Amino acid sequence: MSQAPGAQPSPPSVYHERQRLELCAVHALNNVLQQQLFSQEAADEICKRLSPDSRLNPHRSLLGTGNYDVNVIMAALQGLGLAAVWWDRRRPLSQLALPQVLGLILNLPSPVSLGLLSLPLRRRHWVALRQVDGVYYNLDSKLQAPEALGDEDGVRAFLAAALAQGLCEVLLVVTKEVEEKGCWLRTD
Repeated sequence: MSQAPGAQPSPPSVYHERQRLELCAVHALNNVLQQQLFSQEAADEICKRLSPDSRLNPHRSLLGTGNYDVNVIMAALQGLGLAAVWWDRRRPLSQLALPQVLGLILNLPSPVSLGLLSLPLRRRHWVALRQVDGVYYNLDSKLQAPEALGDEDGVRAFLAAALAQGLCEVLLVVTKEVEEKGCWLRTD
C-alpha cells in the first residue's frame, strides 16, 4: 500500500514498558531487549538463585515490590547469553563504540514524592537506552512514551548530561563476543 503524497512515514514500533511498583529493573531489561522477556516472578527467581539461603534477600526490596539490584540485571542478561559491562565514567564518551552495543542501562538518582509533595530523599532508578531503526531512544519507564535522542551524538549528549549530574552508573549491554573482544571500546 503506498503512502499519500506529503504524508509522514509512521514511526517505528518501539517497545516501551511503563513503571509499575518498583519494577524499573525489569522494565529496563525488557525495554533494552525490546520485548517482554522478564517479569517480577522471573526477577524474584534470580534473587533466590543469587542468595538461596537468605531469609531477607539482599537483591530486592524487603516488601517484595521489586527494587532489584545490579546483580539481578547482570544475571538476567547472562541467562540470555549477553553481558553487562560497566562504563568507566573517567573515559571520554567518544571512546564508546556504540555500534557494538545492543543497548545501555543507566542507574540514576530519582526523587521521591508523595503525590505532589517532593521529599528530600533520593532513590535509585534503572533506565534503558536503545537504538531502534537508526534512532536512539530514552526508554525510561517513568516516561509516557519513548523519547527520541537522535543519532550517536544525541545519545552521547544524553549520557554526558546524566554523568555530569553525578551518581549515575552506566551498563553497556553487549553480546558475549563483544565483551570478550572488548570491541565496545574504541582505541583510536
